[in-house]
Amino acid sequence: MTRILVVDDDVDFRSMLKSALELAGYGVDVARDGRAALALQRVAPAEILITDLFMPDTDGFEAIEAFRENFPATRIIAISGGARLMKTDYLAAAGMVGADAALQKPFEMETLLELLRSLERPTA
Repeated sequence: MTRILVVDDDVDFRSMLKSALELAGYGVDVARDGRAALALQRVAPAEILITDLFMPDTDGFEAIEAFRENFPATRIIAISGGARLMKTDYLAAAGMVGADAALQKPFEMETLLELLRSLERPTA
């Protein structure tokens, strides 16, 4: 079973995503920010990280950079809904710091599931 780590400061979104992913057959852990995600990854490694970009304390950009440095095999999906009206494309910027893919919130669950299937590494 593929393990996923969901990182978002919105407790309701985090909980909803955890439930939906578990129903889809994934093992899911959650964290409120990048710092908590890194600590959790050290004790319960996930194959895929789904991280919001804009969070207090350690944001998604910092988390992506830290995961790339410390856990380079982890696949990363950046998500964000907070920057829709800004001129900078933060989801594209997430790719520049190491995200494998990005999704704009809100997104359809099926879109996320298709993306996850494309990122999963085949088991031997």
